[in-house]
Amino acid sequence: QVQVVESGGGLVQPGGSLRLSCAASGNIFNIDHMAWFRQAPGKDREFVARFLWSAVSVDYGDSVKGRFTISRDDAKSTVYLQMNDLKPEDSAVYYCDIRRSIARFESVDSWGQGTQVTVSS
Repeated sequence: QVQVVESGGGLVQPGGSLRLSCAASGNIFNIDHMAWFRQAPGKDREFVARFLWSAVSVDYGDSVKGRFTISRDDAKSTVYLQMNDLKPEDSAVYYCDIRRSIARFESVDSWGQGTQVTVSS
């Protein structure tokens, strides 16, 4: 069992910044990735960014490239999402996903409860 706790959401003006945190605890072995997704009202869940744990590499959704940065603190089993130059269209509930390998060619996802980000003047 993995516990996933997000924090750091809030209200910010356009052009502002926020940093989200995602902390993992419990059975956190064999992590494949820790990733951020977001979902705005009436829209599908959208990929934002992920940190590939073993490869120590990252990738981003097209809509956030150049503005968002994902990083990790391995010792704390935590990933951060630094969001700069925020736009109203970034408003959404942001969810953290932790994917773990549980067998060959088999993995499981654990999701957090989400944190609200609202970009508005």
